Amino acid sequence: MKREKRTYNGGKLRIGDSWNAITIIALSQNNPLKAIAEFVENSIDAHARNVTIIRGREKGAPYLRIVDDGEGIPLDGEGVPNFKYVATHICDSIKQQLKREGALNLQGEFGIGLLSFWTVGEELRLVSGSIDGKRYEMVMTKGSPGYRISRQRSLLSSEGTELTVSPLLSGVRNLNGEKIQRYLASELRDRIRRSGVRIKVVDRTARKEILVEPREFSGRLLHQLPDTISPAGEIYHEIYLNELNTENRVGLYRSGTRVIPCITELERFNLEPWTSGWLEGILDVPFLNLTPGTRTGIIQDERFSDFAAAIRPLEEKLVEIVAEQRRAEEERASRKILKSVQNALKEAILSLPQEEYDWFDIHDRNRSGKHSVERGAEGDAVEGNAIPDGTREVPRQKEFFEFAGPLFSVRIFPASAVIAVGKNKGFRAIPRDKSRRLVEEGLTFDWRIEEGGGTLENPSDEIVTFTAPGEPGLVKLSLTVTQDKTAVTAKALVTVSDSILPKQLGGDAAAKGLPGYTFRRAPGELWRSRYEEKQNLIVINNGHRDFVYASKSRARKLRYICRLFAKELVYRNFPGMPADQLLERMIELSLYTEEHLK
Repeated sequence: MKREKRTYNGGKLRIGDSWNAITIIALSQNNPLKAIAEFVENSIDAHARNVTIIRGREKGAPYLRIVDDGEGIPLDGEGVPNFKYVATHICDSIKQQLKREGALNLQGEFGIGLLSFWTVGEELRLVSGSIDGKRYEMVMTKGSPGYRISRQRSLLSSEGTELTVSPLLSGVRNLNGEKIQRYLASELRDRIRRSGVRIKVVDRTARKEILVEPREFSGRLLHQLPDTISPAGEIYHEIYLNELNTENRVGLYRSGTRVIPCITELERFNLEPWTSGWLEGILDVPFLNLTPGTRTGIIQDERFSDFAAAIRPLEEKLVEIVAEQRRAEEERASRKILKSVQNALKEAILSLPQEEYDWFDIHDRNRSGKHSVERGAEGDAVEGNAIPDGTREVPRQKEFFEFAGPLFSVRIFPASAVIAVGKNKGFRAIPRDKSRRLVEEGLTFDWRIEEGGGTLENPSDEIVTFTAPGEPGLVKLSLTVTQDKTAVTAKALVTVSDSILPKQLGGDAAAKGLPGYTFRRAPGELWRSRYEEKQNLIVINNGHRDFVYASKSRARKLRYICRLFAKELVYRNFPGMPADQLLERMIELSLYTEEHLK
């Protein structure tokens, strides 16, 4: 027996529960600020010139009111606001018909904007005028399928529309006027600029009145970028180059209204140059299709593909600009790091024993035997030896800003020294003001041996001579400098030894000054740094895993480069020392240097 073939019939989709569908649509808007923006956009679409957003309380209930002077709700055949059409044609917007008839710059198209009041408050009241100037009101309640239309008794007639949502939901009550203003300034940036509408936020609770100004970007506007035209239409771009900041972002807009705050939220654009942190601005793509419920998502259809393809030449150009800016910033950062490291090294070596760290021009002596003056890390004049020889340069006339202020701090130079038993050593006070200028007027000095033996000559002078005792040991010197009622102190450590190690300088290193540094990328090699004697440069391997890790933080990178300097300088200037002693020297120099890193 032959089995009969079973046939299947097709059909049309339909809504099984209309009220359930409306509830889902009404609750699909998850951002109350976006809902407020949609109310304002309805006013702009109605050609309003002025929109006022009022936040306040009425009979103890918080409310949000939006008043405009636009054309109001479209009228029916009797010249009365057609509230019935608005309430019974959800998902069938009047604006769709107007767009088909050629109307431009209308943003809504889904007929669900008013329903988003469910995410703002409990009840919506919409008031609009008729052709004869009378006012009518429609009331909708959250969770209720019904609506009411009534004549509003008023002695005065006014144009435009008044929308009130009250009472506000508990989580929405903290949306103050400033938050609303900031959101609308970004969300409706170009719609405000193009339409010329004046939007004002009146926060009666906080007693503030704020004008919504379209957001301005702080970076440098990039000109001569490639045009971006697709088969579906032209793409408007306004891109700014700003300082590196993770908060910088390029927003995606449609016809002047922001759709996505940062374009990197779309997987296709989660790459350079959009993720670089250097760019901010807008991409306005009027032909994109939006997700109806929230209007914060993009349907990735053929129009989206057209957009992605048309934007590629712009992306390539921006990648070049960002790469150039990144190189320039790296050069500036390298100069800042070099200055910081060299200043820290100078300060450290001035605090360390001169007899052991007399290299790289920090303690420089000229060939005639006279002591030269070395500039400290902050530009202070510091004697190369604590006891001057009586020869000084003729001082020039100081500018006003070069005169020192009141006493703020003091240091002893040198702050650490090694002296043989029974020998002499000179120490000098270096008093400074708050700007680290040398203070010379109205000072009294009080030098003391706080711990250990030895004697001080001229303990009330700026410069003293210390005579070491006959036995080895550690001596602590203290200094108090007073100016009027201000007193500051400093200390120094003197190691008295029965033998002094001879100086060991590598080649001509002592005559070269502190080295600079440069990068050489060698990611597969284990060396971290090398010293190039001819160029007086420290070459740093910026492909080493340690450098890559350190570069994630400016402070960490600064400390890493400082330690590489300490390694190279110690290794170069203490040749022949055993490895354990070199490590001791490196720890010593790193300790004193990192204290002064800025």
